[in-house]
Amino acid sequence: MAMASVAQQLTGVKWTPLLWKPTLAQKQRRSGVLPIVCSIAISSANNKERANLKQLFEDAYERCRTAPMEGVSFTLDQFTGAIENYDFESEIGAKIIGTVFATETSGAFVDITSKSTAYLPLREACIRQIKHVEDVGIVSGVKEEFVIIGQNEVDDGMILSLRSLQYDLAWERCRQLQAEDAVVKGKIIDANRGGVVAEVEGLKGFVPFSQMSTKSPGEEVIEMEIPLKFVEVDEEQSRLVLSHRKAVAGIQGQLGIGSVVAGTVQSLKPYGAFVDIGGISGLLHVSQISHDRISDIETVLQPGDVLKVMILSHDRERGRVSLSTKKLEPTPGDMIRNPTLVFEKAEEMAQTFRQRIAQAEAMARADMLRFQPESGLTLTSDGILGPFGSDLPEEGLDLSEIPPAED
Repeated sequence: MAMASVAQQLTGVKWTPLLWKPTLAQKQRRSGVLPIVCSIAISSANNKERANLKQLFEDAYERCRTAPMEGVSFTLDQFTGAIENYDFESEIGAKIIGTVFATETSGAFVDITSKSTAYLPLREACIRQIKHVEDVGIVSGVKEEFVIIGQNEVDDGMILSLRSLQYDLAWERCRQLQAEDAVVKGKIIDANRGGVVAEVEGLKGFVPFSQMSTKSPGEEVIEMEIPLKFVEVDEEQSRLVLSHRKAVAGIQGQLGIGSVVAGTVQSLKPYGAFVDIGGISGLLHVSQISHDRISDIETVLQPGDVLKVMILSHDRERGRVSLSTKKLEPTPGDMIRNPTLVFEKAEEMAQTFRQRIAQAEAMARADMLRFQPESGLTLTSDGILGPFGSDLPEEGLDLSEIPPAED
């Protein structure tokens, strides 16, 4: 019993002469002793590992300080020579091949096998203005030819450019197109009192108002794409002069009165729609859209819509073309209810319209000849009255005032 009392005082466990059963709390207190012992053991092991690492670093530091080349299989001169074998000509203007390995908002990092990383600024990534280098395909892994345009004073890294290369190629392309007398598309981006500025092949060219076939104010044609020809290409003076009038000269010959052409709606005004017909802007007046009255043009047309229109009149001097879809309606109001049918029947309706006009003209001129035989007029092979041996003028007649056949 005395031993049981001592054990009870030391352990807090109630003893009986025959059986000892510790409570749950007592079991938890007893089991809590082992983690403390394990933690002490782990902590001791960590301290020993730290001590070993500390000694290792101290030994390495001492070797680097006293014998840096100990155990190295090559000398410092050999290492420097190997780097120089992979070095390149880093003069300004030199062309090199590099691989993009990272991009950021302001540019891209390029590996050019140099001692330092090269950098491509955003403004030098493209001849056109962009918001991110990835917009023009500059992503990690892309290999391109660059030109060196500078050096970073902070880390001696090279500053690269793609824009300079593209600039040279654009001028070469313009010279080639001028030699071929080719027609190109140009987007008007600005206007001033003397003319408009158009972007062609990534370059900014000037189109004097004297070389514009339209008399519309410059502000109205901004953002429009128009056909252009090159008048002057001078890279040394950075002078690029273009002509809209020359480019549309061939197109204008095809704009016969009564002919049907395809066009794209450029913009809408309360009084009508401006339609691009092969680079020339024509006006589709609201009264010439349909026989039915249209109170709101936006309910019928939208910018970007592709139409078939008939040429009503063409003022070459003033650069104005009047268009109509009203004359192409098989049934009055079809342009509102079923424009697809109007476009399908466009050539057929235009041919019928021209025949009716020709017949009316022939009858009217025959009557004139009957009452004025001394005038010297005669009928042409098409049944149209005119001076002997002559025909209609190339631009045809102005049909805008001729009423529909049913009127």
